Amino acid sequence: MSPPRWAVVSFVASLLVFAPLKLRTSSHSSISASRTLSQTPPRNIPDSCPITKPPAQPFVPPAPYSAKLSSRCFWFGTEKLWTFLHTEGTWSGLPHYTPDDPTFRQKLFFWHKGFDWRSEPQPALTITGKRLDGPAAPFASDQANAGWQKRDQAFMVTGINIPALGCWEITAHYKGEELTFVVRVTQEPSSR
Repeated sequence: MSPPRWAVVSFVASLLVFAPLKLRTSSHSSISASRTLSQTPPRNIPDSCPITKPPAQPFVPPAPYSAKLSSRCFWFGTEKLWTFLHTEGTWSGLPHYTPDDPTFRQKLFFWHKGFDWRSEPQPALTITGKRLDGPAAPFASDQANAGWQKRDQAFMVTGINIPALGCWEITAHYKGEELTFVVRVTQEPSSR
C-alpha cells in the first residue's frame, strides 16, 4: 500500500537537513537523499532583508533530539517550539506546487518538547507569513501533520505556498507559542 501523498511530500523537504538520515512518518514509509544548497548570494532581494542568523548562543534541542545538523543549518527557537534554518537565510529555487500554480512551495518542520505524534497526528500548528519588502498576495499554509525520525523524536510538518519572491517573515503558532524568522525567497541563480 502506498503512503499518503502528504507523507511522501513531507520527506522531500526533510532531506535538506537530515540527509543521509532516514526519516519516518506515521505511515512508516522512509526515504533518504540529499540536495545541494545554493552557495551563490541571492539576486533581486535587497541586502537590507533582516534574515534570521545563527544566534551567538545556539539553541540545543532537549534529549532525545540530536544537537547535530548539517553545517549549512542551525536549530532556532526554544524547547516550546523550534525549527531548523539555513545559515545563508535563503530559500532558493523552490518548486511550484503544480505546474500552473505561480506560488513557491516549501515544507517546514517544527518540534515541541513532549510532542506526541500518536495523540496529535494533525497538530494545531499554523503558519503565517508576510512580505517585508513589498506587497504580495495572501500567504497560504496547509494543515500540519505529525511525523517522526525515531519514534521518540516526533516532529510537525506543514507545507506553505509563498506568493512572491522577496523578503519574508514567517511565524509559526502552536499551543500559545510563536516562533518568527525571516528568510529571502529567490530564484535559482543562473549558471555562468
